[in-house]
Amino acid sequence: MRWHRKPPRLTSVGSLLWPWLCAASVALSLLMLATLLTLLAAHGLGHFWPATLEQVTLRSGETVIGQPVREAPLPNAAGTERLYFTGNRDIDGDSWRWVALGDIADIAEPNDLIRLERAPWGDFIGRLDVVESAGQRFEGEAAWAFVAQALRLPDGQRPIARLQLTSAQGDTVSQPLAGVTRFQAPNAMSWGQKVAVWCKRIWQFLSEGPRSANTGGGVWPAIFGTVMMVMLMSVIVTPFGVLAAIYLNEIAHQNRLTRLVRIGVRNLAGVPSIVYGVFGLGVFVYGIGGSIDSWFFDDTLPSPTFGTGGLLWASLTLALLTLPVVIVATEEGLARIPDAQREGAVALGATRLEMLVRVVLPMATPAMLTGVILAVARAAGEVAPLMLVGVAKLAPQMPVDGEFPYLHLERKFMHLGYHLFDTAFHGEDVQAAIPLVFATALLLVLIVLVLNLTAIFLRHYLRRQRGNEC
Repeated sequence: MRWHRKPPRLTSVGSLLWPWLCAASVALSLLMLATLLTLLAAHGLGHFWPATLEQVTLRSGETVIGQPVREAPLPNAAGTERLYFTGNRDIDGDSWRWVALGDIADIAEPNDLIRLERAPWGDFIGRLDVVESAGQRFEGEAAWAFVAQALRLPDGQRPIARLQLTSAQGDTVSQPLAGVTRFQAPNAMSWGQKVAVWCKRIWQFLSEGPRSANTGGGVWPAIFGTVMMVMLMSVIVTPFGVLAAIYLNEIAHQNRLTRLVRIGVRNLAGVPSIVYGVFGLGVFVYGIGGSIDSWFFDDTLPSPTFGTGGLLWASLTLALLTLPVVIVATEEGLARIPDAQREGAVALGATRLEMLVRVVLPMATPAMLTGVILAVARAAGEVAPLMLVGVAKLAPQMPVDGEFPYLHLERKFMHLGYHLFDTAFHGEDVQAAIPLVFATALLLVLIVLVLNLTAIFLRHYLRRQRGNEC
């Protein structure tokens, strides 16, 4: 006979409201997450769209050409003004201009307006008049076609040419083609062409290195450095965290000392991350790294090899930072395994080691993996300790290359979190860097979100495979 337990009767107002409060909390959390992702996606991915350029004629007769960015009320609340990105820093001394809407006489969107990304002066917005190359002269659409085709070629194969450009004020600029990295005529593009350019620019953002003091280019070195550091950190923290949890739960006598150790481990999880950075700087960089330099790299001193920040010390510091997460998650998984499983294995003749390896650890694997991946997710977003133990604004050499020993643990590296911080607060043009800040933040949030979702799905898969509740 099967017995069905009746649900408890809800007799009080609090009991009636409690399920609704729980559901509202979950809904609010999901709404906040969706709002965050929407905000980052709108401002970040929108940066790569070929925005329309406007030619604004003021009542004074002056002409302004640029991309409209946003509007804000005037200081005296007498109207509204619009911010335009005008580029041409070498001509005007500034790339931005506020225009009061009441001063605008006419707004047009001519198809002949172009936008060049160039070095070292940043974007040029205006018109392309003439291209001169090898005694030939190209004008109009022929000049556009020549520049577009030349930019598709590798840097060493591009023809030597000069572009004659005209700004909104009629100033003429002679620009070498070698300094141009991107050419666009957004007003003349169809919707399909804009989508193709948008996808291409997103790919370039993910696959290229930064330019113009991190206000242009891509974040590939930062992605690579973040992944390398997280992988190395995982290799270090996983065995130590799992072994420590096994000792605390399966081997050590459960007494006051063990309880104090558990309290200490949980308190370490709440220590500010910058404290770990100070510890890593003093112990790993100056202590161990300085000793390695004095023993094996004495001929390079006073220039340090391991006695300065690098990939190895950053990975060790973050391994120490995330160690409590792995220990706590693994120990919780071990504690959920019924004692009957252990006793049954021993009764069948298994040794204690065989019982741990063949029975307990496989059943606790979901909890171990969850702890490791949560540690990875936390390490991917940490910035404060890395500023002290190895991260760099721009790393000229990657930690992995074709030179022996191929993996260079002593080199500095770039990190998405620090790249985000540096772009937002230390760029030459903070206003221009804001869209890249949103795009980098979206990328970092997606990486952390994917890692956490991986932990959930992997745990669910292992539960179903092993048929136990971890």
